[in-house]
Amino acid sequence: MRKTADVVVIGGGSIGCSVAYNLAKKGFKNIVLLEEKYLTSGSTGRCGAGIRQMWGTEMNCLISRGSAEIFKVLGEETGYGDIEFRQSGYLLTTYDSVQTERLRKNLEIQHKLGINSHMITPKEAKEMVPFVNADGMDAAFFCQEDGHINPFKTTLAFAKGAEDLGVEINRYTKVTAIKSEGRKITSVVTDKGEIATDTVVNAVGPWAKYIGKMLGLSHPVEPERHQILVTEPLEGMMGPMVMSFAHDSYIQQVPHGGFIMGYGNPNEPKRINFNHGWDFLEEMAKKAVFQLPVLKDVRVVRQWAGHYGISPDGQPILGPIPEFDGYYLALGCGKGFMLSPMIGKLIAEKMAGEQTSLPIESLSIERFAKGELIVETGVV
Repeated sequence: MRKTADVVVIGGGSIGCSVAYNLAKKGFKNIVLLEEKYLTSGSTGRCGAGIRQMWGTEMNCLISRGSAEIFKVLGEETGYGDIEFRQSGYLLTTYDSVQTERLRKNLEIQHKLGINSHMITPKEAKEMVPFVNADGMDAAFFCQEDGHINPFKTTLAFAKGAEDLGVEINRYTKVTAIKSEGRKITSVVTDKGEIATDTVVNAVGPWAKYIGKMLGLSHPVEPERHQILVTEPLEGMMGPMVMSFAHDSYIQQVPHGGFIMGYGNPNEPKRINFNHGWDFLEEMAKKAVFQLPVLKDVRVVRQWAGHYGISPDGQPILGPIPEFDGYYLALGCGKGFMLSPMIGKLIAEKMAGEQTSLPIESLSIERFAKGELIVETGVV
């Protein structure tokens, strides 16, 4: 492992690998990425891997739209190959008028930004997915440019691109401390040795606050467990992701034929917890069979748990912090994987002293102290 680095990126998920790749593309040299286990071992490899642009805030819409464009070319650009980006669409269903009005207002934001989303009737939703339950459905919303992607291949594409440009990736390397003198970062200590550096990027998602504590900082990001299951593979029968805000759930048929589905419990204790249980399996089955009755007799192959890193307003936290020079946050806060291409690009631009492609000042950690939250209501 290198003993010195110009930049140390902590976190080997999609955001960390995207940051490292984009920094290398910008011409940064001597970059080291540290991952405690293997690449994608955290939230990235446990996510539902949906990609959508239908959000309720301008910044989430803009970052997701830019990320979708990068996903289209990433495999070829890095030489990795197909990362299985399929723009099969997102179908958001609502079963009450309050939800419908909220999503209709979100459409206004999306249309202003050039996102091709639109409101459709329950009848049109059923024409799109013939076996969806339209009984009691108030409305639906659809964007063809949304879809699904392979999170493992995507992250490994970022990693390949980074390593080809000289980034050193150290797997199974745990960060144990970050040293500083005054406002200056001096080194990162790991269980394999110490790396002298004055620049660190915290890209560990739900674990962000634990890295922050090494510098005496309190990052407002809490880990929230989300569970997912996957079924046996079936013949291809559903194109778009079906997401229901009434059920706080999403259901997607992936390329191998299985249905991936999950939901989040907002009352879940905010802690790291990889356990999964029968209560989720039972409740998810009820939600799925209500929305897609055809799945009634489909067998579950396995289930697992991962984590969202939840910020107080559901928005990413990006950029430097006021207490230290050379310490940056690159946190997706519940949307990390789908926003990772643009987050990597924006952080690299910021660190290079350039004008960022999008104005990320509003996503600074300082907004919480100032009370300038920008609440995203569309997190599932």
